[in-house]
Amino acid sequence: MDWRKLPVICSKKIILASGSRRRVELLKTAGIDFVQKILSVSEKTNFKRPSKIVKTLALRKALRAASKYPAFPVLAADTIVYFRGAILGKPSSVKDAEKMLRLQSGNWMSVYSAVALVWKERNFRKVYCDVARCRAVQLGRKEIKKLACKHNDKAGAYAVQDRNDPFIEKIRGRYDTVVGLPMNLVKKLLKEADRCTA
Repeated sequence: MDWRKLPVICSKKIILASGSRRRVELLKTAGIDFVQKILSVSEKTNFKRPSKIVKTLALRKALRAASKYPAFPVLAADTIVYFRGAILGKPSSVKDAEKMLRLQSGNWMSVYSAVALVWKERNFRKVYCDVARCRAVQLGRKEIKKLACKHNDKAGAYAVQDRNDPFIEKIRGRYDTVVGLPMNLVKKLLKEADRCTA
């Protein structure tokens, strides 16, 4: 399908600027029509506050894609794990993943997920953030080593939606926030963009 021939109707067709399979699945489950586009952006930031970091990066991703597809509403997201004053993003290596998992094992942590929507043609640009708390099970050394090899592309080095490695045993807040795309914020942004005029 040629994305250039798609109708410009926010609630019907959007561009998802993300390579995340979990975000794709959440949008499909919600019945939201979209086209996935994967673009690379720098994830470096000098901000220290978790909510500011994810909102900045989500917006940066959306703006990057929107510069290429100005006629379409572009959705992007970012997620980090925050534990005892430390930001746990995507691990840089298996050893880094092991370190992250050891820190989180048996403890509570916060997961911040931001969602941004940019529609250049309508001069629309907004970003929202949600936070959830979750508790990890206590894992032994061998279990951590095994899990560390599985999710190096995910913040905190785990995937709450993966039933084969139930690292998270309790969640306070939205499950989809921990997964990486709070759908209540997605729907809020789409409604606001639909009401927006250029």
